[in-house]
Amino acid sequence: MSSRDDDDGRQRTRRPPLTVFPTTLWEYPSQHYDSPNMRRAQGDRPLVIDGDSVVGAGNMQGDKDYVGATPSWVIWQLLTRYTREKDTVIDPMCGSGTTLDVCRDLDRKGIGFDLNPQREEIRKNDSRKLPLETGSADFVFIDPPYSTHVEYSNDPRCIGRLDSGGEDQGASYYRAMDDVIREIHRVLKNRRYMALYVSDSWRKRVGPKGGGGGEFMPIGFELFSIMRKYMTPVDIISVVRGNRKLDRGNWRKAAEEGNFFLRGFNYCFIFKKVDDAGSA
Repeated sequence: MSSRDDDDGRQRTRRPPLTVFPTTLWEYPSQHYDSPNMRRAQGDRPLVIDGDSVVGAGNMQGDKDYVGATPSWVIWQLLTRYTREKDTVIDPMCGSGTTLDVCRDLDRKGIGFDLNPQREEIRKNDSRKLPLETGSADFVFIDPPYSTHVEYSNDPRCIGRLDSGGEDQGASYYRAMDDVIREIHRVLKNRRYMALYVSDSWRKRVGPKGGGGGEFMPIGFELFSIMRKYMTPVDIISVVRGNRKLDRGNWRKAAEEGNFFLRGFNYCFIFKKVDDAGSA
């Protein structure tokens, strides 16, 4: 990343331009990329980052304060590779609308659903039953809850209220996600693609003080297995997590002393719907 000094002496860092990543290890030094629409609106001036704050109003996709937001550049990479202009892109768990904003930048038709819509253009809906015709989507992107770590909604239908571990080993969570993935398969056009962005999870075991131990939940592997029932795997991307908590001394110390790992990457699973026999 390049940098420059402003009139007040502070150094601000520019985001590097986005290009298609050639490997299965993806990393970018920001949650967001510089929108070409914003550059045009501001006279083609480069937009910059100042610490944790973005300099230049509106220069982001989705809402930076939304907990669990997908890095917009991940969606950009996927849509650039697997869609064309004017294609219809569906996000069944749209959150703060990051997918819709990337679709705007790339001239795709974005349609978003969520049980707790954050914007007017996001339709309130349960992802297990999409109000769409069969075979109507050119691409589907989904970033589902990773168990119960984030409170997304008070709606009892919210999959984020279902534990992916515990005594039943996440049976209710995975049944719900099976319904979601089956519905994605239904609305996706044949021989088109979908991507699922997810992380595994670990939590400290509840018990007597000093008891140690914890529970690992391999959410990625479980969801990959479910998706294979419906679609053909294309590839697995490892996305480096830019979470600043990973660099905090107290978090690192806890991981070392507790003998567990901080989550350093997310999976991005890419699948293709292939319903015609004998061909991928």
